[in-house]
Amino acid sequence: MPDDSGAARARQRTGTGIGLLLALVLGAALLIALPDDDGSDAGACRALTVGSWKADDGLTAEFARYGDDASRTDDWTGGDGTHSVRLPDGRVLWLFSDTYLGRVYGPPNPHGESYAWRDATTPLVRNSAVLMRDGRLESTLPAPLFADPAPDQWRWPVAARVEPRSPGSSEQVVRVLLWVRTAGQAPWIYGVPTATEVATLSLPGLRLESIVKVLDQQSVRDASRRVLFGTTLVEEDGWTYVFGGDDGRAVSRPASHAYAARVPEGGLADPDAWQYWSGSAWVPGVRPRPVLGDGQRKGVGSAFSVVRDSGTYVLFTMAAGPKGLTTVASYWACSPAGPWHGPAKEFSPSLPQGQVAAYNPQAHPVLSGEGRLVLSYDVNWLGTTGAAAQLSRNVSLYRPRFVTLRLAAAR
Repeated sequence: MPDDSGAARARQRTGTGIGLLLALVLGAALLIALPDDDGSDAGACRALTVGSWKADDGLTAEFARYGDDASRTDDWTGGDGTHSVRLPDGRVLWLFSDTYLGRVYGPPNPHGESYAWRDATTPLVRNSAVLMRDGRLESTLPAPLFADPAPDQWRWPVAARVEPRSPGSSEQVVRVLLWVRTAGQAPWIYGVPTATEVATLSLPGLRLESIVKVLDQQSVRDASRRVLFGTTLVEEDGWTYVFGGDDGRAVSRPASHAYAARVPEGGLADPDAWQYWSGSAWVPGVRPRPVLGDGQRKGVGSAFSVVRDSGTYVLFTMAAGPKGLTTVASYWACSPAGPWHGPAKEFSPSLPQGQVAAYNPQAHPVLSGEGRLVLSYDVNWLGTTGAAAQLSRNVSLYRPRFVTLRLAAAR
């Protein structure tokens, strides 16, 4: 998945992928009830912000434990693009983009440092999936889970959900949104946006059944205006709202634009079921119009997350401009189509020492509850040389970190 600014440079050196870091909320203090842009009533909607947040050391440590376990040589040891979905039997499926498999060795590393490490020649795979049961990671599915569609192309999994096989069906499947990218030259060092696809996995076995292209972007000549959907999704009233973004930051714009689509429950794998926000209505088969972003102060990183709290939608993204390497910003709205208010509340989660960046803020409702919201952010090396070697020298760098926050009414 695409990176922003400095994180994109790390992608060139490591072959890794994604956008940038975590983010939170904003708002006005009054309770408000606003109509959706399509004229429907949004219900009770209040301005929200981050009331408090703290590092979730336990969840971060669980991924470190699993990644450092040397009992298997074909399982996950590090990756980015962190997404999760709860399965009907209670397990949680974690999806990752660029991934290190192989073996991790205990400290000290060959440089005499107190880091667990891997061999610097360890290859990357483009995607992986890990299963968690009762809060403990237990196995890695055969990787890559989604094969490359063609030479010099690859698939990065993003958001996923369990839904009926078709509208009204009693049989459930897992639908995984995929970003297809094609190898390119600068500024497309992490790949040229190509298409959005949807994969179907069987339940309970998680066998890959099919992959369907739902939005081809190759006819859009300006690659920075191509839109990939699936960085996040929200379910509401029989609809799945799917958010996406363009790659404005790849061509040095301070922020990218966010877009929205919606699909009836059970229809994610049907291209004809997709409706895109046109600027005034949800319409099938049209060029989507942005719901957020002016390319400057307002906008998103190439990977962001949206959650719904009662009647309020809250969007988390990396801040625009240089702060996007360390700082999470936030927006709120009463409708997926907006208007989105912000940016406002910002915070900077902890980062390991060194030339590193945070990116790809993702909410995990499957681990949230009782007023708590769990978010992850990915970390990558931004040094001028030897990024891949640095990620192997200290394997803890290229793994998700977690925070837990509570939302509150803005004052």
